[in-house]
Amino acid sequence: MDAASNVLSRIADALAQRGCAIERDFLPAPAIDALRLRARLLDAEGLLTPAAVGRGAARVVAPATRGDRIGWLDDAAHVAAERPLRDALEALRLAVNRTLVLGLLDVEAHYAIYPAGTGYARHRDRFRDDDARVVSFVLYLNGGWGIGDGGALRLHLGSGALDIAPDGGTLVTFLSDRVEHEVLPATRERMSVAGWYRRRA
Repeated sequence: MDAASNVLSRIADALAQRGCAIERDFLPAPAIDALRLRARLLDAEGLLTPAAVGRGAARVVAPATRGDRIGWLDDAAHVAAERPLRDALEALRLAVNRTLVLGLLDVEAHYAIYPAGTGYARHRDRFRDDDARVVSFVLYLNGGWGIGDGGALRLHLGSGALDIAPDGGTLVTFLSDRVEHEVLPATRERMSVAGWYRRRA
């Protein structure tokens, strides 16, 4: 088994055993740098917009609850900077399906930029009336993150809270219906690609 296959198996096994997985250096540094540059370019062009919470008529922008700006990855755009990420996410989808038999069909993902001082209150990623989201993921794009910068992703697990620093290249995956989580405020801008693997609702 090669190194890439080992990584995918490790993530799938951790999801099966703990409901979450943390993988450092999921993508090489040049790929993370390219994604970071892409996110900054979209933001500079005004293509990242304030994220909302809720759905349908209840959907609102509530900065005190969720403070990030987001922009969805476009499957039809064929952006070169996103190709390594798309390939890696597809390989992970196949590995997780082999191990957990979850019926994951596709992925939806967005860039997220949290300005300093903002976060996202505790929540689950699955809607009460829609079970399509099965596995959530966050890939961090931050460079040179320090211990005092804050901005951890806090997972609420059966064994207690687990804080994960948003170091560039780290991928966090977890079961969307089981793991409540929150984004803690940081002292500097915080960047990621976040999304979900989905099955038929």
